[in-house]
Amino acid sequence: MAAAGSVLATLEARYPGAECALHHRNAFELLAATILSAQCTDARVNQVTPALFERWPTPHALARASLRELEAVVRPTGFFRNKARNLQGMAQRLVEAYGGEVPEAMADLLTLPGVARKTANVVRGVVWGLAGGVVVDTHVGRLARRLGWTRHEDPVKVEQDLMALFPSTAWIGLSHVLIQHGRDLCRARAPRCSGCPVAAQCPAAGGPPQRPARPRRTTG
Repeated sequence: MAAAGSVLATLEARYPGAECALHHRNAFELLAATILSAQCTDARVNQVTPALFERWPTPHALARASLRELEAVVRPTGFFRNKARNLQGMAQRLVEAYGGEVPEAMADLLTLPGVARKTANVVRGVVWGLAGGVVVDTHVGRLARRLGWTRHEDPVKVEQDLMALFPSTAWIGLSHVLIQHGRDLCRARAPRCSGCPVAAQCPAAGGPPQRPARPRRTTG
């Protein structure tokens, strides 16, 4: 844990303002934006959501939207048909089961179409400061493997390794700084190791190998 904690502290110092890059004004908007962010950049999502939320500003409005019109609005984010169905299904579920409000509980969020642990963790962490897990997107997964914190490709297994490696108080900020570092320096195709503040501790950059933490035992 000492090496991992040192790496995180260095990255936190490098990116003191790291935060969610998806523009939103409330939990519903963040939920919808995160669904759209699958296999799409946050910058592109932020170009699409103003029109989306102007046209359908609430779950009630989105639940009644024309699917064809919704597809046209979200088309630039890719996989637009599936995303449009998930957005409308999410909104309908919110209206029918939760009175049009986004629930805080992980179990409830996971009943919404288009919502898996990543999306639920984003909303819970950013909106309510609830650390029920670690957001594992492509940046977080890539950096966790390069840093030797996990050997897994499956996001759920990567999340489990990170949760075992860091205390829950670090989980929300951990994803923000890793995502920022992945965008700025530790890129997928051409990582800029020469300018990386943690290169000396990174196995992928020639640093010492790290041993992923063992999953914590649970009782009950």
